[in-house]
Amino acid sequence: MNKTALYEYINPSSAAVTLESVESHGGKNLFMKGVFIEGGVRNANQRIYPINEIASAVKTLQNQINEHGGVLGELDHPSDLKINLDRVSHMISDMWMDGAKGCGKLKVLPTPMGNLVKAMLEAGVKLGVSSRGSGNVNDGNGHVSEFEIITVDVVAQPSAPNAYPTAIYEGLMNYRGGQKLWGIAQESVHRPGVQKYLQAEIVKLIQDLKL
Repeated sequence: MNKTALYEYINPSSAAVTLESVESHGGKNLFMKGVFIEGGVRNANQRIYPINEIASAVKTLQNQINEHGGVLGELDHPSDLKINLDRVSHMISDMWMDGAKGCGKLKVLPTPMGNLVKAMLEAGVKLGVSSRGSGNVNDGNGHVSEFEIITVDVVAQPSAPNAYPTAIYEGLMNYRGGQKLWGIAQESVHRPGVQKYLQAEIVKLIQDLKL
């Protein structure tokens, strides 16, 4: 039986996301830390993840982190479970259980998408997280079994309950001047001066959109 693709959004207040800035030789590294997925409760999608399923999935993902040095994630969900390198915004560096909750820590990377995340966070935009994985869902009671976390993505809060988050990239491309900002984001990966300009422009964009 084929597993179902599962996307579970955790809003900023439930995720209790905290930001952490750490100085390094290359400048400042920005981290997000908080609840990445909840177990033992019926969520907004009417699914229940037993705590043992969450614990098993978190352990597997942590093993991948230990083996590969981290697990990559994207800004907003793609249409499938694959990791698209051109959309990567962060790297998950740690996962652990805290009671019934799967918690984690991720590092925002200096990629074009990562620069967008950083600029929005520093401008005060409240971003959430959403696990992306697969499992079997019991149609009768909503219980999930054989759950596997592929990654955790950074997402914008949906405008309505149970709605998929607005694709930030698509919104940017449809906004006047958005393509220019995207080009700047691509150029800013290894240029701190360009990154500062990008951040200022995105703050203006956010203000215009009245986020």
